[in-house]
Amino acid sequence: MTDVASGITLVSLQGARFLFDPGALCLEFLTSGGPGIGARFEVLHRPADLADWLGRSRLRLDPARVDVDPAELATARRLRDALWRLVCARTGTRPPATTPTDFDATPGDLDTLNEAAAAAPLAPRLDADGTRHWVLPASGQQALASIARDAIDLFSGPYADRIRECGAHNCYLVFVDTSRPGQRRWCSMERCGNRHKVRSLRARRDA
Repeated sequence: MTDVASGITLVSLQGARFLFDPGALCLEFLTSGGPGIGARFEVLHRPADLADWLGRSRLRLDPARVDVDPAELATARRLRDALWRLVCARTGTRPPATTPTDFDATPGDLDTLNEAAAAAPLAPRLDADGTRHWVLPASGQQALASIARDAIDLFSGPYADRIRECGAHNCYLVFVDTSRPGQRRWCSMERCGNRHKVRSLRARRDA
């Protein structure tokens, strides 16, 4: 799984900022929007929005050096929505949906994933100081190929059964639990984990 830099800063509907590390690039991509409840978080409206998101993602690409055209933006949204459905098929979770079939995976979703993965991905580059970066400029298609390949690695790898939804009752962020004990419950200890602690403390005080 691609892990050049971990974590993406998200903003809740209440305006609170928090760091979310889903453990995989493909799951990070789900935070850009999606079907059902994901529509209220949609950020991919224009080609430049995808370049901006790639800059905030764990890829840390320079948005000014990522070329995205309208067709690639459409592919990005199609790939992301397919990933949502494929993830839900594996976790058995059902985020709130506009229609009952919003999160039903279909054979077409696999086709979308495999077609995106078949393109040339981002090319890595090793610098003299031993750090890895990506060769730029790059295209939106290359970035999407890297995301799709990351998903295939995750779905077919040793952590395929550790893809989980946050344990908070009103949070639908998805992550892969790479911890040794495999007991991660929250999207972020800074957000849902802390809120759970506060509620538990209040419950003990009330008792």
